[in-house]
Amino acid sequence: MNDMRITERAVDLSETKISARNVQVFYGDTHAIKDVSVDIADKTVTAFIGPSGCGKSTFLRCINRMNDTIDTARVTGDILIDGEDIYDRRVDPVQLRAKVGMVFQKPNPFPKSIYDNVAYGPRIHGLARNKVELDEIVERSLRRGAIWDEVKDRLDAPGTGLSGGQQQRLCIARAVATEPEILLMDEPCSALDPIATAQVEELIDELRRNYSVVIVTHSMQQAARVSQKTAFFHLGHLVEYGETGQIFTTPRDPRTESYITGRIG
Repeated sequence: MNDMRITERAVDLSETKISARNVQVFYGDTHAIKDVSVDIADKTVTAFIGPSGCGKSTFLRCINRMNDTIDTARVTGDILIDGEDIYDRRVDPVQLRAKVGMVFQKPNPFPKSIYDNVAYGPRIHGLARNKVELDEIVERSLRRGAIWDEVKDRLDAPGTGLSGGQQQRLCIARAVATEPEILLMDEPCSALDPIATAQVEELIDELRRNYSVVIVTHSMQQAARVSQKTAFFHLGHLVEYGETGQIFTTPRDPRTESYITGRIG
């Protein structure tokens, strides 16, 4: 019987992709994230929800060290990806960000061609030995971004000329072009219309077959539609974390229930 329990636990541990322990984030004197510990699974969509300013985007940016770019930011605690400390001095943040892709709130294609938007990351990381390999990476990434059929005949056209929803899918294609293992999405649909939002949500569901996806969303409906796990943040604390269905139907913490029923937020 004990053996069985050990085996089950080992299986659970092998599925953890990101492990955070006692993470604190300060912006100068402001304590933005307070003692957050969480395990995020692989091949799963995890949603971070909570009121504006609750710390969900700040914590998301810890996972690929984007807070390093803010002079006043200080991060303490441990964040491990596949058991490796990403804040170890020997870790190159540029290499880390190739492994941990990011998609932002506002679509932000580079002022380059559609092709060069996607080829940029593989080029700087030396992932293609020649033009044929680069072409294959670009096509595969645009297919994963569910936009290949719309742009395959105009790869030389500027990425900025696409519609908002297409630009966001191009940014997702660009993010997956470096073969990341984790995709972070910071409110990826908040600037999109309902049809484009539905397309990106469908894409997120497909992407979890290959990636650990973490999405910050202000929309509880979106979290319920796309995620398997949900974390509720409030005033810098991780209040509750669990299966999405459980968080939305039988939350354990009264603060979670108040947020979900619209009493706070």
